[in-house]
Amino acid sequence: MAPTSRTLWVFAHPDDKSLNRLLFDSGVGHLRESGQTPIVSDLYADHWNPVLSDEDLGGVHAPTLGHRQKLATRTGRLADDIRREQSKIAAADRVIVQFPLWWFGMPAILKGWFDRVFTNGFAFGVLDEQGRVRKYGDGGLTGTTFLAVVSAGDRESAFDPRGVNGAMDEVLWPLLHGTAHYTGMRTLRPHLIASADRVDDLRLRGEVERLHRRLDGLDDEPPMNYRDLRGGDYDDEHVLRSDIRPGVTGLGVHVGGETLH
Repeated sequence: MAPTSRTLWVFAHPDDKSLNRLLFDSGVGHLRESGQTPIVSDLYADHWNPVLSDEDLGGVHAPTLGHRQKLATRTGRLADDIRREQSKIAAADRVIVQFPLWWFGMPAILKGWFDRVFTNGFAFGVLDEQGRVRKYGDGGLTGTTFLAVVSAGDRESAFDPRGVNGAMDEVLWPLLHGTAHYTGMRTLRPHLIASADRVDDLRLRGEVERLHRRLDGLDDEPPMNYRDLRGGDYDDEHVLRSDIRPGVTGLGVHVGGETLH
């Protein structure tokens, strides 16, 4: 990892004695030892407000919430805490979000971070030179690498393609494809810490080392091979062309050359 790179690490876990906290502190420390100056958003410690409302939008007037959000973004009237988080993203080459898997999704505080910070006109709703909305492989966050660091209580095999929970790529589809890829980010496979409530000292050292190795290789790691909307695989109605994997449906058809695993 290049010393000049900037990483924003968004952390969402309420327990200061958790495995997640230890890995977060260790990971941020490793980035510093590598010559970086990581940027941190510790949502519970910061008492982040996860609720999107018109109070975020500086009193602008427009017919819909989406229009008001875009106007507030364009005119610099978003709430101060939102603008601070957007400044962190704009300054970063990489965004890491770390959270425990709760009911197959993010904690509400992290979902609310995305709701409030990824505004219309900043992360999405931006136009290309032809006046088309940039999304799915292109967007307001193009050029940024995205990694989700996720802990789960179940064993790793339960997140295999035939595991009872489903493959982690599919469990996190809304985040990986519907948020990161949608906004143009270079999306990496999630970093799973399985059996997170059953980690002894030996395995803990292994998890720390595994995370550090992952951080060191982010620049060279190939991204998820999601199909880009403007890459020629979709028709004008945003449907996969009939000659591509004909007869096959499901999330995996939107991954080029492979199925999810």
